Amino acid sequence: MNKQTKVSGVILAGGLARRMQQQDKGLVLFNGKPMIQHTIQAIEPVVDELFVNANRNISDYESFAYPVISDASNDFAGPLAGVYAALNQCQHSVLLVVPCDSPFIDAASLQCLIEQREEQDADIAVAFDGERIHPVFMAIKTSLKDSLQAYLASGERKIDRWFDQHNWIKVDLSASPDIFLNINTLEQLAELGTKQ
Repeated sequence: MNKQTKVSGVILAGGLARRMQQQDKGLVLFNGKPMIQHTIQAIEPVVDELFVNANRNISDYESFAYPVISDASNDFAGPLAGVYAALNQCQHSVLLVVPCDSPFIDAASLQCLIEQREEQDADIAVAFDGERIHPVFMAIKTSLKDSLQAYLASGERKIDRWFDQHNWIKVDLSASPDIFLNINTLEQLAELGTKQ
């Protein structure tokens, strides 16, 4: 794997998980392991540093041995707030972003995001399953920090509107659509636990 550009990574675990009966999704067990553990296994091989973005249960997340960073405000402002928190901490020119609740993601797909962003010199590379984008799977230039700060300060939260301010590309990962299955409810947790 040619890794000339060093990459930072962040796992987004900062949401309220309203549909999961307020349980912290990253810590919910899936096939015997906390969901975030599946994500860590996928992202570890492709990044040079890794952060976990969490706004509660901080000590539990710290037990995974990576720095835990929280949003700048405590209003659970959505995924972009977690991305911005990571942009304020990361050391490298590219940030890879993944959610904590998609336990089927794999390292090869994440590497594809990194490589295609670099090959096309895009500001942002976003995962695409053949039908729709999955905006919380992305590789972005960390130089976008000021842009994101201004966007959030204006009260905006929608990820795709922020993408449209920049040179962004879709990365076709339609050969493996199951990697995007995310778990939002206890019913999905039970149902998807039988898929493996």
